[in-house]
Amino acid sequence: MTTSSPASEDVAIDPRTTMGAVRLTVSDVDRSRAFYERALGLRATDGEDGTIALRAPDGPTLVALHGDSSAARLDPRRTGLFHLAVLVPSRRDLAFALARLASARWPLDGASDHLVSEALYLSDPDGNGIEIYRDRPRDEWRRTDGQLEMATLPLDLQSVARELAAVGEPQPEAPAGTRIGHTHLQVSELERIEAFYAGVLGFDVIVRGYPGALFVSAGGYHHHIGLNTWNSRGAGPAAPGSIGLRSFAVQLPDGPALDAVLGRVDDAGLVTELEVARGTHIVRDPSGNAVELCTPES
Repeated sequence: MTTSSPASEDVAIDPRTTMGAVRLTVSDVDRSRAFYERALGLRATDGEDGTIALRAPDGPTLVALHGDSSAARLDPRRTGLFHLAVLVPSRRDLAFALARLASARWPLDGASDHLVSEALYLSDPDGNGIEIYRDRPRDEWRRTDGQLEMATLPLDLQSVARELAAVGEPQPEAPAGTRIGHTHLQVSELERIEAFYAGVLGFDVIVRGYPGALFVSAGGYHHHIGLNTWNSRGAGPAAPGSIGLRSFAVQLPDGPALDAVLGRVDDAGLVTELEVARGTHIVRDPSGNAVELCTPES
């Protein structure tokens, strides 16, 4: 994969930007709650609006579930979520995640070594994609001619599992510090998508040369948002209310950083919707994906 230069300073998003909660529509909220609690080790909290918030101990919401038994089934050929990516603090924590999945007898869709990270891939009961991964330390990220090296290689699962050889007790819950590391989206095309995420929001384009995909980030991270057309080239979004992605959050570190992005969104003539209850501003990307622009949960 080849990397690209950062966005110009006048449109650069704050380098402290991180990712927030991913909101999903699911068909059976009790079934999904049980899956995220048992297989991923997240704690569930009932919301006043009927949603279920899932988080690691003492952490912010990572995934919010909205149940609708009448929702249309997930259409993998439409724009929307490719996967949400749960970042755990260490390789041992990734091994515990693998053990939880084995205990729940939940199958993997794949496992990859991306050089900068190691990742497990699976799907929830409705087919929503999930990645669980750990980052290698940044000083181990390799660069060639100033460009970050990333790849998709087979992950040695036995090597990961050996991290638990000297551990006596299982880890039923995801550890403190677990968070959403990135969100990967299906989009209809890349040119207008790049203009939105890089030209308006101000993310740096990290990888442009991977066929059918684009990866953007803030602060030199390998990617906060992945964008691909592998299944969805030329497609539109699913019908409103369908199973799948409702929105995902981009968290600016403070009010001035948020205002700077909102100013660029307004200058671009894009319509935003204020979600008063959560204090977020929602804007849709050119493929119809809802982006929540906010500051971190208090």
